[in-house]
Amino acid sequence: MKQLVEGLKEQVAAHRQPNYDAPAVFINRWSPRAFAPRPIDEETLFAVLEAARFAPSANNLQPWRFIIARTDVDRDLFCQFINEGNVTWCQKAPVLLLLASQTTTEDGRNNRMHAFDAGAAWASLALAAEMKGLAAHAMGGFDRDRARELLALPDGFEPQVVIALGYQGDAADLPPALQEREKPNGRRPLAETVFEGRFGRAVDGLV
Repeated sequence: MKQLVEGLKEQVAAHRQPNYDAPAVFINRWSPRAFAPRPIDEETLFAVLEAARFAPSANNLQPWRFIIARTDVDRDLFCQFINEGNVTWCQKAPVLLLLASQTTTEDGRNNRMHAFDAGAAWASLALAAEMKGLAAHAMGGFDRDRARELLALPDGFEPQVVIALGYQGDAADLPPALQEREKPNGRRPLAETVFEGRFGRAVDGLV
């Protein structure tokens, strides 16, 4: 018999109804745009990054790198390459991070898994943030060439996402168009993403 997941936040439960008893942290995690004007203490920030440090990694290459911006000067620099639509809300986050990944191995060979591993690091950071009472929102809307230039990113590293990190704020502080979107998104059912034996073959009993 399927069990209801315990520990879901009220805001999340109104929009997400899991069918199986997954840990609540995975379902409670979503990507708000409203951030409170509250700084993140260093111990909490480093703990979240420590979680990303231990993400799974192909051949233990650990290709991910984080550049953090937590001063006004550094956050303003980030806002020079983040798309304007994202700047309208992410500039209030106390910490911005660029996640980049090394595209080659130490001996110069192509690392086909660099982006996959960077995604694992992002997921680990996002889940750790949720467990620490923080919100994390990853953005693909930024100028990668400009980011590379302004942040002195070396050759062989690929910018992946910019992450806004902080404590969730009040949706009423967002522009009106974004207020309507300030809620957890749903997910397609497992029956549409998990197949048995070959692509498209339904798994009996899966919903």
